[in-house]
Amino acid sequence: MDSGTATTWTPVCLMHVEVLVEDSSGAALVDTLVSRIVGESEGAHTWRVHKYKGVGRLPRGLKAGKNVTHRQLLEQLPRLLQGYGRTPGIDAVVVVVDTDRKDCRIFLKELRDLLATCEPVPRQTMFRLAVEEVEAWYMGDREAVLAAYPKAKLDIMQRYVQDSVCGTWETLADSVYPGGSAKVRKEGWPRPGELKHEWAEKIGPELGLDRNISPSFNKFVEGLRRLLLADEVPPVQTS
Repeated sequence: MDSGTATTWTPVCLMHVEVLVEDSSGAALVDTLVSRIVGESEGAHTWRVHKYKGVGRLPRGLKAGKNVTHRQLLEQLPRLLQGYGRTPGIDAVVVVVDTDRKDCRIFLKELRDLLATCEPVPRQTMFRLAVEEVEAWYMGDREAVLAAYPKAKLDIMQRYVQDSVCGTWETLADSVYPGGSAKVRKEGWPRPGELKHEWAEKIGPELGLDRNISPSFNKFVEGLRRLLLADEVPPVQTS
């Protein structure tokens, strides 16, 4: 549970939000978070979270890739955004991706430039970046990690520099998994993916919405709250 005084959020319009996430473990976490943020309100907001098979790359010329079966998020993003722009009843689209080793400012500009090429665009579009990867959001709430893994190694977590490019999932594995990231690598695929799903299931529900020290986590939460609290849905908005 969140520590401190709870904040009451009162929506004034109902919305449907489509959320695009680069992989299945990230989608599981985001779905949990969206559910809790929507649950702060008394309104019947609706949402769907869509998972993809990796982040991929922004297409050359910012035009969607032709092979829709690839299911990599960035490659298909122009087609997806334009499709949502044509679809009645879609009030907002939220795109959540890891930055990996990209410069956040440059990457965000590239995403906004891509949106500017789309016609039509969704009524609202919000891009949110997890720095370096979504595991940074777990590392931003040590209380949640310890609730899920009481034997987690605090000394390793304390050495982690929040939202830094340092091999974040490996650091979390070194903190909570017997044998650490070295054992995960030795076990090979699909163990890394299974472990990330386990973290989403175990740590995700424990995350405090208002105590996390991850800047990228807080931008996601506050951005989604702003969407749900809008007095009215503007014709076009990006964030």
